[in-house]
Amino acid sequence: MHAVGGSFKPCRFEGYGPGGAAIVVDSVTDDRNRTGAVVRDTFNKYGGNLGAQGSVSYLFHTVGLMTFPAGTDEARLIQVALEAGAEDVVQSGDKSIEVLADPVEFDTVRAILTDGGFMPTTAAVTERASLSTLLSGAAAEMTVYLLEALEDLDDVRDVYSNVEISDEVLARI
Repeated sequence: MHAVGGSFKPCRFEGYGPGGAAIVVDSVTDDRNRTGAVVRDTFNKYGGNLGAQGSVSYLFHTVGLMTFPAGTDEARLIQVALEAGAEDVVQSGDKSIEVLADPVEFDTVRAILTDGGFMPTTAAVTERASLSTLLSGAAAEMTVYLLEALEDLDDVRDVYSNVEISDEVLARI
């Protein structure tokens, strides 16, 4: 954080990474113009561009997300999760299982799952993309560097993206 005694306010920036990945950057700042300039410069440095308000945020929705490790009893987890009020249960490519809940119901669903013996490896209310963009090659590498650079900015709190990076790129990075 920068100025002492300033009034800090939440601020959202939206843009596109290399290859067209949608990126949302949530920050808390006392100077929207300064933070916006730094975010814009970071997008530009890594081959992306800052967009207008609303240019990509419509692709994201707020959701309660819990992940469970591979090997979790999926049938039983699905039953308990849906009875607890979860909206969906999805198996990921790495065989981990995601439980999605309405943010309002998130704490209740998590408590019921925990009481049922299911301990999530992660649990948070977050933004989730409704569509994903699969990238490989140079565009994927630059997008990974862009996302890391945005996350490292002082005023940035969260960075959300709809990018899926191919395994060959992840193995190289």
